[in-house]
Amino acid sequence: MSSYSKKPGMVPPPPGEESQTVILPPGWQSYLSPQGRRYYVNTTTNETTWERPSGTPGIPASPGSHRSSLPPTVNGYHASGTPAHPAETAHMSVRKSTGDSQNLGSSSPSKRQTKENTITINCVTFPHPDTMPEQQLLKPTEWSYCDYFWADKKDPQGNGTVAGFELLLQKQLKGKQMQKEMSEFIRERIKIEEDYAKNLAKLSQNSLASQEEGSLGEAWAQVKKSLADEAEVHLKFSAKLHSEVEKPLMNFRENFKKDMKKCDHHIADLRKQLASRYASVEKARKALTERQRDLEMKTQQLEIKLSNKTEEDIKKARRKSTQAGDDLMRCVDLYNQAQSKWFEEMVTTTLELERLEVERVEMIRQHLCQYTQLRHETDMFNQSTVEPVDQLLRKVDPAKDRELWVREHKTGNIRPVDMEI
Repeated sequence: MSSYSKKPGMVPPPPGEESQTVILPPGWQSYLSPQGRRYYVNTTTNETTWERPSGTPGIPASPGSHRSSLPPTVNGYHASGTPAHPAETAHMSVRKSTGDSQNLGSSSPSKRQTKENTITINCVTFPHPDTMPEQQLLKPTEWSYCDYFWADKKDPQGNGTVAGFELLLQKQLKGKQMQKEMSEFIRERIKIEEDYAKNLAKLSQNSLASQEEGSLGEAWAQVKKSLADEAEVHLKFSAKLHSEVEKPLMNFRENFKKDMKKCDHHIADLRKQLASRYASVEKARKALTERQRDLEMKTQQLEIKLSNKTEEDIKKARRKSTQAGDDLMRCVDLYNQAQSKWFEEMVTTTLELERLEVERVEMIRQHLCQYTQLRHETDMFNQSTVEPVDQLLRKVDPAKDRELWVREHKTGNIRPVDMEI
């Protein structure tokens, strides 16, 4: 679809309907359904109505006004993606009386509507830029997925195009891959912690300087013990990293890729169905054109020479032309239903993908916060392992150590005297 970014079916109101410049009562806004029918939304109460609301409080717009309390709607769809308009208006009405069926040769979306206010790209009808230069967004100011991925985009890797929905799926799958790589990163961090803990525990059993005596010897022994305590702290840290960070990151949406493939196939099937309906419309339009041409030729023959056979041929040609017109109307009706279904599924699915991405980012943020919290706790516990060392180091007393050592190892307290002659 090149770079065209309008949503399908969002056509301006038919002649005779009011424009968007009509002043509405406070709190009311007007929108267009995908089929161009104008409806009104009360932004305060979330009421919707097909009839223009009255400017005077308490006076209905018309005796037949119908309002209902619904979720906020824009462009004919609720936030969930379901149509806000009745099911019977879910597609454009193109049917005419049987007597006018001979004039339906221009009823195809690619002919009559294109000339007026739509263009058809890849079997999907879009508002013509000249008729709707500024289209209402479903979620203004939010840069929502549901507003900006209706068209196809040129593939930077080649000469083809990539559907907007495919770009969204690629982002989802890339997010899943980033999540997996984060989990692998945390796993490497865990391995470092485990190796560090093992090395600390091994070092704490080293016999170097084990013969140091006195208060200094006690402080040295506590230094070695603190290594064993620190090793235990890091082992617990690595275990918590595994259970509270790595594992949740790895297991979050285990079937995500499979679910995304199902979603992709579903939307692709709807697009294929839409293309098939469009082809049927074109085929029916050509058939009607041929029937009309045949009827016109036989009518001209009747004007030249009147005969029972010519009249019978005209009746037969008229019946075939009428049938072709009915077939075209049926095909257009099915096409519009398929396009409305595709539009609804696109809105619903893109909003769901948007929700899933927000959920993924929030999940990762929470678990990274858990990582920093565990890191702070580890630092705190590590600090507690050296506090006994600090206490003993403050008690080191060389004089006291000397006294104790001398008392234990003294050999006598008689000093030598000088010899006399």
